[in-house]
Amino acid sequence: MLKHPQCRAARALLDWTQRDLAERTSISAVSIRAFEKGGDMRESNLRLLTLTFEAAGIIFQADGEVTEGGIGVRLRSSIDDA
Repeated sequence: MLKHPQCRAARALLDWTQRDLAERTSISAVSIRAFEKGGDMRESNLRLLTLTFEAAGIIFQADGEVTEGGIGVRLRSSIDDA
């Protein structure tokens, strides 16, 4: 499930503001801001955020998935790689 540091990192990779993400998902910017500061978010909204980011080319990595360490985020080199 999407973690708040991944949300911030994904937005940074895409050069999206919290308002940009809010407009793309219809989740309020206030809710996104609270989540990114460590607050809770409904599971359905977390799925929506994840799907929105993945459609834009973001790949999420789980803890230790590719290299040792924590969770991660990367940008697909091409949308065609999906």
